[in-house]
Amino acid sequence: MDQEKGPDVAENTIAQPAGVRSETLDAGEGRTIHLQRGGDGPPLLFLHGAGAAGQWSAAHVALAERFEVIATEHPGFGRSSLLEELKDMDDLVYFYLDLLDRLELERVVLVGESLGGWLAAEIAAHSPHRVERLVLIGAPGLRVPEAPPFDVFLATPQELGAALFHDPAIAAQMFGGEPTIEMIVGAYAEASAFARYGFSPFLNNPKLERRLGRITAPTLLLWADDDRIVGRTHGERYAAGIPDARLQVIEDCGHAVTAERPEAAAAAVLAFTA
Repeated sequence: MDQEKGPDVAENTIAQPAGVRSETLDAGEGRTIHLQRGGDGPPLLFLHGAGAAGQWSAAHVALAERFEVIATEHPGFGRSSLLEELKDMDDLVYFYLDLLDRLELERVVLVGESLGGWLAAEIAAHSPHRVERLVLIGAPGLRVPEAPPFDVFLATPQELGAALFHDPAIAAQMFGGEPTIEMIVGAYAEASAFARYGFSPFLNNPKLERRLGRITAPTLLLWADDDRIVGRTHGERYAAGIPDARLQVIEDCGHAVTAERPEAAAAAVLAFTA
């Protein structure tokens, strides 16, 4: 795909259960980008974290009661092709700005979790006029030397599960079984894409903090009280840099907020956007 042009919407739109539609976007040269849509209302673009591509969680269900939720799968994640021309986070920002144009979404409520939260912050700083309201959930992206993010690339599955979830039972359920070959191959592909966007410098853009003042959308920073991946210090730094931003903490929860406490996360977003 030519980076300046963005993907075109293909004709093959597949009906999904419970009113969720699956769409395949043509990214050129036989490559595709996948997204899901559900609900009816103002557009809400949900940007997933590094390990949550293709999920339609209870949080999505709740948000779709008020919004048309558009949940993309980043290039290289889930069912979306890796686009070799996208080399870093900056390229990914322009990809999404092009995607908004192609989907004819002039202005959206923008919700990003973890890696998707960093991406959402970059988009909101780059093009403030495209964002109606902004929600960042456990977002990295800022350089905080005294509290660096947990190194997910070096962690074992067990260590990663313990860091992602407050409840050990959920961690055991998510990471306790034997992975299939398909799961291993998918995880390797997504880790490669994740590294492309966020490995060097590690999960931060040194320029982002001084650009936060460009964000004009009302902003909610949603953080878990037990976030061992991206600590609350990062949320406090975002709150200090974004004008009139508000930090809200979800109790008894780990980094994977929409997986561990989906109802609480959705309720916070809905209250903020009411």
